[in-house]
Amino acid sequence: MTDISSILHQDQEEEKARCEWDFHLSTIISSCNSLSGSGCDTIGVLEFDPCGNFLASGGIARKIRIYAVKSLLQEREEGEKRTSTGAPLALDHGNACDFFMCTPAKLGSLKWKPGLGGRVLGSGDYDGVVMEYDLEKKMPVFERDEHGGRRVWSIDYCHSDPVLGASGSDDGTMQMWDPRCGDNGKCLAMVQPTKEYSTPVCCVEFNPFKGPIVAVGCADRRVYAYDMRKMVDPLFILDGHQKAVTYIRFIDERTIISSSIDGCLKMWNAEDQKVLRTYKGHNNSRRFVGLSIWKPGGLICCGSESNQVFVYDKRWGEPIWVYGREPIGLTGIEHGFVSSVCWQQKDENQCTLVAGDSDGVLRVFNGKRR
Repeated sequence: MTDISSILHQDQEEEKARCEWDFHLSTIISSCNSLSGSGCDTIGVLEFDPCGNFLASGGIARKIRIYAVKSLLQEREEGEKRTSTGAPLALDHGNACDFFMCTPAKLGSLKWKPGLGGRVLGSGDYDGVVMEYDLEKKMPVFERDEHGGRRVWSIDYCHSDPVLGASGSDDGTMQMWDPRCGDNGKCLAMVQPTKEYSTPVCCVEFNPFKGPIVAVGCADRRVYAYDMRKMVDPLFILDGHQKAVTYIRFIDERTIISSSIDGCLKMWNAEDQKVLRTYKGHNNSRRFVGLSIWKPGGLICCGSESNQVFVYDKRWGEPIWVYGREPIGLTGIEHGFVSSVCWQQKDENQCTLVAGDSDGVLRVFNGKRR
């Protein structure tokens, strides 16, 4: 029989977690396209550089935009001084971003290359091409087209050897490559997790904490983890979602967070492949809505097809903070959705969260521990 006192204690602790964080919207960045709601500037991916000084965005508009975070925060502080109502500062993409680079195709993924001071940014696009851009020269320096023209959903870099990259694609494969090998980044290893039939690989993530481990999330509802030194068979398989796995994040060396279009996030113990916790509240049944972990504070964020931003404390399955009102639907009316989120990794008592939506609007939130 369940101990009632333990349930009450857990409820009290969860309520404490809800109360100990104060989030507020500080800056809104939009453009004229945002007003039309056409979705022509949908932001599919947001990435802070490893030092948290720059933010990169990409998506449907075939542009990589680079924002200096310090500049945005300074403008926000000045705006708050000027605005007696405390309303968020409104900026235009053209004025807010430091610069942008046009890309040959729509972007499915962006990832900063580790160890180079935020100079090189990798991308995967809808034409199946992986590219790397030198941001000082503002030009591509590497191109790889080995996915047969099928959309690349995700790329990542190995933390122990940052030159080594991996990409996951609609062609059903995850490929590891190294630009130093010539042949447009020779394929060092390739896996097709569902060998009997080709199922899209939606996400790829190297373990940044421990060991030569790379994890792959697939449309067959599973997460596959491989030892990079021997990628014939997976080390383990995480099986528990009801639909395609869209994102994977390592929260520590033995714990994985996965997201799926079954409307759930799951936290797994990688050692015994058991589900530790399931997070519910957001609406996700068919789109990529983003997933980001703020490791110093133990917070998880995702978007929603209800056009809301959800923040979870890793200790509890219910959200501790939700931004935005769920739209009142009318038959036949298509609503916008939050399509990407990203935490700036800073200290344990304050944080910056950025969310992008299907109308091309960026919202910057500041969070402080009370």
